Amino acid sequence: MSAAPEFAGKKIVMLAGPGESTNILFHALDAEFGVHRIIVETPVSQKQLLKRRAEKLGWGTVLGQIAFKLAVAGPLGRSSQPRLTALKQAHQLNDQPLPEDRTIRVASVNDPACIAQLQDLNPDVVVVNGTRIIAKRVLTSVPCPFLNTHAGITPLYRGVHGGYWALANNDAAHCGVSVHLVDAGIDTGGIIAQALIQPGPEDNFATYPLHQLIAGMPLLKDAVRAALRGNIQLRPAPEGTSRLWSHPTLGEYWANRRRTGVR
Repeated sequence: MSAAPEFAGKKIVMLAGPGESTNILFHALDAEFGVHRIIVETPVSQKQLLKRRAEKLGWGTVLGQIAFKLAVAGPLGRSSQPRLTALKQAHQLNDQPLPEDRTIRVASVNDPACIAQLQDLNPDVVVVNGTRIIAKRVLTSVPCPFLNTHAGITPLYRGVHGGYWALANNDAAHCGVSVHLVDAGIDTGGIIAQALIQPGPEDNFATYPLHQLIAGMPLLKDAVRAALRGNIQLRPAPEGTSRLWSHPTLGEYWANRRRTGVR
């Protein structure tokens, strides 16, 4: 762990779900600033996740999403490993596991135990990645900003797979990534910075998120610097309709691919 002299004594805490993107972000931020601790929550079980999604979308949609994952997303992910590896190598991304001596594990970011940990750590900025929706009581438990890198241009592409949905809608002008303040909504916090990505013909549903992560990391570092200096500046939201997007169903994916060629 290293810290830039300007920010000596400042504490950056990550609040995250387990996964490769969390590992990559941790190592990038740790090399730049030094990360004090990472609080990692246990993911919601698949059974519980599917039940909640069905309550919102209906079982017909959820079964179509499961079919998409089994028939398309899984195979694409496996066949795209060489491309993903090449991108990580080209951008010198470190996806090694988190250091256990700085990792704190909690059942949920919304548990009292997580609030107690945050209050004990007393961070100057919290960087969020891959958690469930964070309750207002957690966001107000410590007097510092919570920052998130969202894989989509908010508020037009809130939710998941914002890069894919922008391309599937023939909306390459809004295919990108956002860094924003976290509030109690879903990707509705104030926008700090946004950037577009330009995937190549070899890219697909499985590789778009890594492109977004790569484009978002410099923005996140700038946002962390601004937060530590106490001068975060918000930018206006792009014009358009705010919408919350979910996972595509198998039928939606193939219809979009026939119509636009987006994989």
